[in-house]
Amino acid sequence: MDDQHGILMDAIDELRQASVRGAGRQQIGELLARLIEFTRMHFASEEKLMEQYCFPALAEHHGEHERFLAHLQESAHWVQHGEIVPMRPLLTFLREWCLGHFKGMDRQYGPWLNERGVY
Repeated sequence: MDDQHGILMDAIDELRQASVRGAGRQQIGELLARLIEFTRMHFASEEKLMEQYCFPALAEHHGEHERFLAHLQESAHWVQHGEIVPMRPLLTFLREWCLGHFKGMDRQYGPWLNERGVY
């Protein structure tokens, strides 16, 4: 999961770099679509692992994942429909949410899984 977290942060950074370079709506939309696709895959992998080992906070974790994805999807929707999406607040949200989630909620399941032989 930590490797996937790194890939997720790299995708956010790629979006940031494109925004700083003045990328157009189409490129931003494509980067958001890839970020959404990877994020879905990551969340599904994480939740499957938690479900397999009966992690007690799975429902709470799933709810946080859904809220994050909804925010991403809403931003992608606006970009696709030609609306202006303020990139700085979006990028700040993405980075802060991920770092907070990785260091907070995701740290909870690590010991749980390790106690059950998952490393």
